[in-house]
Amino acid sequence: MGGDTIGNNVAMIAVVSQAFTADSGAAARGYLAGLEAFGVFHVAQPGFRGRVVIRSRSDDTHFTNIRFFEEVADYEAMIGREGYTPVSYTHLRAHETNESISYAVF
Repeated sequence: MGGDTIGNNVAMIAVVSQAFTADSGAAARGYLAGLEAFGVFHVAQPGFRGRVVIRSRSDDTHFTNIRFFEEVADYEAMIGREGYTPVSYTHLRAHETNESISYAVF
């Protein structure tokens, strides 16, 4: 397992992104279906440790995606792999299609 050790735990990074769907019905369901297919791609990536998708309770068109990797290099290798295509922006609001990515080390 990669990453630095902090106490008895292995450090990892979290890649956080936000998405807002065009509506809370069909567009949100389409977005979630796309995330399922996209998740299969993640599982095949060495260093991928898991993913959490959080849907806002106050705005059910707002989703926060948190993906965990052993190292930043693992995430960068995944997005450089052939076949990497982010979830389709078809279901997202037009003005919110530039995904903001940030890293956090845990």
